[in-house]
Amino acid sequence: MNREEMVAIGRIVGTFGFKGTLKIAPLTDFPERFKKLKKVRLCGSKINMEFEVEEAREHNNLYLLKFKGIESKEEAAKYKNAFLMIDESEVYPLPEGYYYHFQLKGLEVYDEEKGFLGELTDILETGANDVYVVVSEQYGEILLPAIKEVIKEVDLKNNKMEVKLLPGIID
Repeated sequence: MNREEMVAIGRIVGTFGFKGTLKIAPLTDFPERFKKLKKVRLCGSKINMEFEVEEAREHNNLYLLKFKGIESKEEAAKYKNAFLMIDESEVYPLPEGYYYHFQLKGLEVYDEEKGFLGELTDILETGANDVYVVVSEQYGEILLPAIKEVIKEVDLKNNKMEVKLLPGIID
């Protein structure tokens, strides 16, 4: 598995008990996936290893996972702050018109009137709706509200997003 084609679904925040169980903070909208997980890759600054999942259960808004080959609290502690990664192909399907952030980052953004604006580089999560950050050579940084009045079409196959700018977004 190529690390760039992987998605983080959790982060190890500590250990639990003495038999090598790890506490996982979910980074997914589908934490129930941990109970069905068979294998996962742990990635961190000095870690990039695949593990088989022996057991998974919920515990106080966290998940407790036991991996084959990690048998002690001391061994488990080495993995603190590592991310649990899965291949992009293993993400849960979303309803039509909804996308994961990793799918949108890097899209070329085109306005109906102005043409090519730039590349979607970041997504800001706000209370009401997400805001897409587009870096444009011509217009600088453009902040697009992720609402249907602005986002007209997302074409992942062609790496393209069509938008209709609201008045005042670009002066």
